[in-house]
Amino acid sequence: MFYWLASLSDGGDFFNLFRYITFRAGGAFFTALIFGFIFGRPLIDLLRRKQKKGQPIRDDGPQNHFAKAGTPTMGGLLILAALTVGTLLWARLDNGYVWIVLLVTLGFALIGFADDYAKVTKQHHAGLSGRVRMLIGLAIAAAAATAASFLHPEALSNQLALPLLKNTLINLGIFYIPFAMVVIVGAANAVNLTDGLDGLAIMPVMIAAATFAIISYMVGNANFANYLGLHPVPGTGELAVFVAALIGGGLGFCGITHRLPPSSWAIRARSLWAARSVRSRSSPSTRSCSPSSAASSWSRRSRSSFRSFTSSVPASASS
Repeated sequence: MFYWLASLSDGGDFFNLFRYITFRAGGAFFTALIFGFIFGRPLIDLLRRKQKKGQPIRDDGPQNHFAKAGTPTMGGLLILAALTVGTLLWARLDNGYVWIVLLVTLGFALIGFADDYAKVTKQHHAGLSGRVRMLIGLAIAAAAATAASFLHPEALSNQLALPLLKNTLINLGIFYIPFAMVVIVGAANAVNLTDGLDGLAIMPVMIAAATFAIISYMVGNANFANYLGLHPVPGTGELAVFVAALIGGGLGFCGITHRLPPSSWAIRARSLWAARSVRSRSSPSTRSCSPSSAASSWSRRSRSSFRSFTSSVPASASS
């Protein structure tokens, strides 16, 4: 929305900055980050009050997941809200690619919301059936793939570009949409799998998102794309704004959960990590975070490692 402020510019004032994707990506990042800081704590407290018993835990899951029993779920609503606000404020709303990725994200979020809601209300770990989630996900992916095929330039429509082979395009034809459906649904389930393993998938998501932001910006910029030998796709650079909002919302979520009281699910995970770190330290004196204590701890460990190494070297080798 703020992009339209560029129409007020005469070419050399502040409003001209809104023409640049990098400037608006930074604005989307900080907007989503501040949104998370402002609304994160009230939202998570509300979820805790409403859910009471929290999400039930599978009996056949990892043993460390039983420690999360009774913790609230649906915390991803904060990330989605921050992402949506940041994108709608800073991205070009006349860009079809932005709407595709935003609607796909919200569509799969609704699937996750319905699944979590069923688990909480029924107090059972089953939630929605896997078949229903798969069918809805495939329908969303099919709509997104169809829209993308129409948005692509005619020379790139239904084409598959191979990242390592710059000038190679594979014409998938009628198989483009089924292929895209598998990619989209597979990526969504990969995130679910990651989240199920450690309970917090936002860090891997932010790392992957930063990579996609660079790729989309490079491909969307004709100068960069031609220099790198890539096929430029006009309009995809705007996806960097969406990704920046995603990263800002994720960092806001992490910052809020870092400061929640010990009863929250995020602090339980942090406590486990802190306990593991304490067990790995050799003495209580190394628990200080000051530079001097860290340096002395590092020095003691270095001397100990050196003595162990020299004692293991045979006498013939040392001579």
